[in-house]
Amino acid sequence: MWRPRNLVSSEDDDNSEEGLHTIPSGRHEYAFSFELPQTPLATSFEGRHGSVRYWVKAELHRPWLLPVKLKKEFTVFEHIDINTPSLLSPQAGTKEKTLCCWFCTSGPISLSAKIERKGYTPGESIQIFAEIENCSSRVVVPKAAIYQTQAFYAKGKMKEIKQLVASLRGESLSSGKTETWNGKVLKIPPVSPSILDCSIIRVEYSLMVYVDIPGAMDLILNLPLVIGTIPLHPFGSRTSSVSSQCSMNMNWLGLTLPERPEAPPSYAEVVTEEQRQSSLPPVAACDDFERALQGPLFAYIQEFRFLPPPLYSEIDPNPDQPTDDRPSCPSR
Repeated sequence: MWRPRNLVSSEDDDNSEEGLHTIPSGRHEYAFSFELPQTPLATSFEGRHGSVRYWVKAELHRPWLLPVKLKKEFTVFEHIDINTPSLLSPQAGTKEKTLCCWFCTSGPISLSAKIERKGYTPGESIQIFAEIENCSSRVVVPKAAIYQTQAFYAKGKMKEIKQLVASLRGESLSSGKTETWNGKVLKIPPVSPSILDCSIIRVEYSLMVYVDIPGAMDLILNLPLVIGTIPLHPFGSRTSSVSSQCSMNMNWLGLTLPERPEAPPSYAEVVTEEQRQSSLPPVAACDDFERALQGPLFAYIQEFRFLPPPLYSEIDPNPDQPTDDRPSCPSR
């Protein structure tokens, strides 16, 4: 929306710059659109040493006055679908550390951790399965944290920043104690998605499960994370449950059939004489049709129309003899 005033307009005006359009005084509105390029665009991002920004800029040139400029930013997301096999695969690791103090060697501290998948979206919760065993003489504390790593590349150099995103703390473990996390929850706050395909800025995430050891280096286990934009599809989380349910429902395939099947009911038990008589069409209604079809074929159909099927106990007296001139199939 433009509100230019006191503009002098002339049809003979010659714009020296290409793309300029002279407009008269008054209020004018212009609708416009731009198509983003098909090449991948890095996700919008604001970092300490760099940023990725997108904006549109408009200019209004006025005679004998400075031009009016307006710039409006917009956000671009390079979508990351976490419903891919690589991002749905579990992440796990194991580490162990032995503490030494002068000539005394303490027992080891072991840590093993696992998460269900690698890809998550902001707002989701990560379930952490871990086991921490303290065989040392010190009191240790198991912890977990999500870190964001920003890497900036320019002129052959790189700067890296690591920021804490979320964290949790477990119970203190004295010597000889063990702690197990059966799905301890760590929620992901609203953060920007991962940037993995930009040549100047890279944003990565990791889940750090570690044991805080006083007076020594921490025992650290890093599990990579990818923060995406397309959340987990409903069927993705139910894959295992559906497969197990399917295996349960397919147990009937293992049942054996009876050696001798039960004979079906007789024709008289299914169709009574009254039903058979009631199903016959009226004589008057079929006179014209019977006159038109007096051939032998129609008589054959009428003759066998309501005859019962053969008894179930009837067996071919000559099973090894062919029923016609065609050769019989050899038995397997």
